[in-house]
Amino acid sequence: MKQRIEKMDVKDKTVIVRCDYNVPMHNGIIFDDTKIVESLETIEYLIKNNCKIIILSHMGKVKTEEDKLYLSLEPVAKRLKELVGREVYFSKTIMDPEVQTRIDAMLPKDILMLENTRFLDVPNKLESSCDAQTSAYFASLGDVFVMDAFASCHRAHASTVGITKYLPSCIGFSVERELISLDKFLKNPEHPFTVIMGGAKVEDKLELIETMLPKCDHLLLAGGLANSFLKALNFEIGSSLATESNRTIEKLKQIMLNNREKLMLPLDAIVGSTYDENYTRYRRINEIDINEVILDIGIKTLDKYKTAIYGSKTIFLNGTMGVYEEERYSNGTKELLNALKTQNAVVVVGGGDAVSAVKTLGFKGEFTYLSCGGGATLEYLVKGHLVGIDSVMEESTIEVLDV
Repeated sequence: MKQRIEKMDVKDKTVIVRCDYNVPMHNGIIFDDTKIVESLETIEYLIKNNCKIIILSHMGKVKTEEDKLYLSLEPVAKRLKELVGREVYFSKTIMDPEVQTRIDAMLPKDILMLENTRFLDVPNKLESSCDAQTSAYFASLGDVFVMDAFASCHRAHASTVGITKYLPSCIGFSVERELISLDKFLKNPEHPFTVIMGGAKVEDKLELIETMLPKCDHLLLAGGLANSFLKALNFEIGSSLATESNRTIEKLKQIMLNNREKLMLPLDAIVGSTYDENYTRYRRINEIDINEVILDIGIKTLDKYKTAIYGSKTIFLNGTMGVYEEERYSNGTKELLNALKTQNAVVVVGGGDAVSAVKTLGFKGEFTYLSCGGGATLEYLVKGHLVGIDSVMEESTIEVLDV
């Protein structure tokens, strides 16, 4: 069993906590603080134990210097300050002697959040390559490491996996809660088991789709994932988001050939246009124009998907049916959630977009469990383990490390 924070000796120590603060944000405004709220139990536990708390997290993908202009964690630090009810100090630098100076000056119960760890990916990918020197540097900042970012547990990065090679490590309350809930509800799901997936790039979820298909009874697709499958069937999808890879297209054809009874794709859609932002039309899938963009599923698709949903005993939702943030493209997601709400079934919602939609559209508290894991949740369901959790020490080793 992985070492739990309650079994770790953290009292009066400097504790590094890897949180998942990859929250939806625009122009410094946070639209959903669920992930910040999820971290509070661990942070408050450390405060009660008189710890100095150093917080690490990433936000988004940082590929250029320009990306740093809008992917700073400073607004997150301000929101955490409001939620935790005490000062949260923020460091705009990460690998800088000034950071250690600030930590030395901290008092017990103080909180310091470092800037987005992925800022270190420009230009040398020090974070995402799990660079040994960067990992050792992170570890040098504290006495104990707490992994509390479940959504990042499938990434072998310096701040998730590398750091565990140099420090006693444990899992926080948020990660523990995710593991217990996913094992309880989805490890051996009651059948029929239906998986509903949305998303942008089919390449990002292709392996997961292939692995989930033998485990589920129905796989319902929407968004860019569905568009790519429709493209593989030679449907005109206009300017909709879809794969450009011929190799992927051939793979999708094979998947459909082998899973005709399980796989469900949209029959109709609500579309927009590339040349008119006010343009909104209903289209059957075989009627889409070259300049149109699929932005939501239609009523016939909903009716088709409900046939799978209504007979299911376990349902896992990962993604939305369309651009639910815009009212005119939100009906598919709303109606799907309404259908799930009425079911006498275990309904687990996973992934940032899906969880945000549940909250935004007024369905909070209606489902069995909301997971913030996204890709990590899917990978855990498929493989039964995650590299970011595997790297945390076992409970049986704690006595050795404490000597």
